[in-house]
Amino acid sequence: MELTVKLFATLRHGRFKEQVIEFDTEITVDQAIKFLAIPEEEISLIMVNGILVNKVHMLKDGDTLALFPPIGGG
Repeated sequence: MELTVKLFATLRHGRFKEQVIEFDTEITVDQAIKFLAIPEEEISLIMVNGILVNKVHMLKDGDTLALFPPIGGG
């Protein structure tokens, strides 16, 4: 299974902007986050193919996973 992962803002620090990763089987968003070794508290929004999802969402071949950190402002 091929998954495109996009990281935004502070999640890119010491990591990557966009990367294609191969997995042997379908996995959940939570499993992908653990594979990427990103602490849970660093992620605020999760999108798959432009749609907001939760961590139990099952990823499929060709999906694009976008991860966003908490964003402050005001």
